[in-house]
Amino acid sequence: MAKNTHGRTLDLLGEAIVSRRYAVGTPMPAEPQLCEAFGVSRTVVREAVKSLVAKGLIITGPKVGTRVLPDEHWNWFDPDVITWQARAGLTPEFLRDLQDLRRAVEPAAVRLAAERATAEDIEEIEAAYAGMKHAVEFGGDYVSFDLRFHNGLLRSARNRMLAQMSKALHALLRTSFEISTVKKDGPAQSLPMHRAVLDAVIARDPARAEQAIILLIDGARADIDEVLGSRRRLPRLSRPPPRLRAAV
Repeated sequence: MAKNTHGRTLDLLGEAIVSRRYAVGTPMPAEPQLCEAFGVSRTVVREAVKSLVAKGLIITGPKVGTRVLPDEHWNWFDPDVITWQARAGLTPEFLRDLQDLRRAVEPAAVRLAAERATAEDIEEIEAAYAGMKHAVEFGGDYVSFDLRFHNGLLRSARNRMLAQMSKALHALLRTSFEISTVKKDGPAQSLPMHRAVLDAVIARDPARAEQAIILLIDGARADIDEVLGSRRRLPRLSRPPPRLRAAV
């Protein structure tokens, strides 16, 4: 869905800040300059600035002007902030933080999913798994179904706060899955591990489900660390996910 003028202006300013086009601590361009640069009214700029203050990216006031805050002040659980960072480029530090978050959150969520998942939840995760399996065997969009699988697990925990975590984890999950797709037989090798997680959830076995997801997470972390160590370029999340070729 296309964003309105406010949403587009907020995205442009947010991406400019996250990509460091506006340096930390230095004054941002004055309101008239931003209006001219983006072709919008003062009202639109002011609303965008208010949103950026709420997200912790900037501070504004009569004595300090409008200045960019250090990134430790940013709201890293805000989906917009995560999206802007993903578009600006996934740094090793950003990925490390997200990997730590995933290792802390997803095993606990899967334990709860094994206790609380409804029949509808299982059906949704099964459908995601079927999409992954089809992509491995016949080609297609593996990454989107992989995301659907893991988001389904988080929702199945039936915890509203954990469900919100999926928005923060989205960038890491997609990066991880895209790295796996470019590894020879990566998706085919991870498919049985996904099945093991799902089977443990269906069996209502929290301990087995937790161990199965930890195997998946640690394997994904090793893949990312390998790419970072080789200095190969990380995926750009502004592009559509890559598609698998059909198995020969």
